[in-house]
Amino acid sequence: QVQLVESGGGSVQAGGSLRLSCAASGTTYPNYCMGWFRQAPGKEREGVAAIDSDGTTSYADSVKGRFTISKDNAKNTLYLQMNSLSPEDTAIYYCAAECLPVVAGLLSSRKYNWWGQGTQVTVSS
Repeated sequence: QVQLVESGGGSVQAGGSLRLSCAASGTTYPNYCMGWFRQAPGKEREGVAAIDSDGTTSYADSVKGRFTISKDNAKNTLYLQMNSLSPEDTAIYYCAAECLPVVAGLLSSRKYNWWGQGTQVTVSS
């Protein structure tokens, strides 16, 4: 059993920054790949950034150069630093953990076994 708790969401003006955190418990966290996803109203959940167990990172084209994913194994915490935010980044952001042995990329929601409850990010123009 894995518990994932996101925090750090909020409201910010366009051009601003936020840092999301995802605290993980109940698992051998350092061995898991993890990712951040988001879902805007009326849209499907999309992969934003992911980090594999070997530290390799992947990003959606829409966030490359603006978002950075990282994890602190000592604190069992995953982070997403988001800079140069735009209204198009408004969504609920979810943390995911443990890659399943399925044929899917790290930015596919099908790849992950555990999910957090999400944190709202709202960017105003």
